[in-house]
Amino acid sequence: MPEGVISGDLDSCYATMLLRMGRNLPKAKAVAINSFQDIHLKLVGELKDRFQSFLNIGPFSLKCPPTWTSDEHRCLEWLDQHEYASVAYISFGRIATPPPHELIALAEALEECKVPFLWSFRGNVDEKLPKGLIKRVGSRGKIVPWTVQLLVLAHPSVGVFVTHGGWNSILESIIAGVPMICRPFFGDQKINMRTLEKVWGFGIGLQGGVFTKNGAKEALELTLLRKEGWEMRDKIRGLKENAYQSVGADGSSTEDFNTLIDIITK
Repeated sequence: MPEGVISGDLDSCYATMLLRMGRNLPKAKAVAINSFQDIHLKLVGELKDRFQSFLNIGPFSLKCPPTWTSDEHRCLEWLDQHEYASVAYISFGRIATPPPHELIALAEALEECKVPFLWSFRGNVDEKLPKGLIKRVGSRGKIVPWTVQLLVLAHPSVGVFVTHGGWNSILESIIAGVPMICRPFFGDQKINMRTLEKVWGFGIGLQGGVFTKNGAKEALELTLLRKEGWEMRDKIRGLKENAYQSVGADGSSTEDFNTLIDIITK
């Protein structure tokens, strides 16, 4: 379970938020979430029994795709130069960042594995990553301050997404059909990682839950270079198809969205 539910600081803002949500959500006329029904049919069925109206109206990235598509750092052009499912795409979102020793461990693993990588990196590369890294990896690596993540994940050369495991990032990876390596930090991220591993089977966590050079190398090689990685891609492809079907004209998310509109306008 996430910290703040049965362990950790039970008086924290996060724990207090979860407590208030648990008390008030059953009273709601409708609970609408950014997900789709086929993502976990058993769980969705249980939630439908608990709430007055439980509605899956996502994935939002498919229902309302972002209009900002500028690729100012020419990431897609760089990806065009690499083979199918060979690139590790790395991004930890807008808030979480691994501590300095983990960033160095990941960078060293990428260098030693010799896998191509695209890293959306917040901060000063020269200060936080090993000296001379960019020069040593050459065209095999590209580090930029920002990417159009949906377009990057959808590129055929991307083979794995190294992520913090936030829900939006997981949904974007699913609709792109890209397996994941998760380094969770807080909130729902740890339980999301466990779901990727134990329920869906197209994502993995790290040994000990943090980046070490050997642990990162093992995860990268498993997802990009071994048969397990191809099996993950086969599994996620099925859920990707379900996601697209859900937002179609007769899809379950479309039906739930129409139900939400009816509830609001009555």
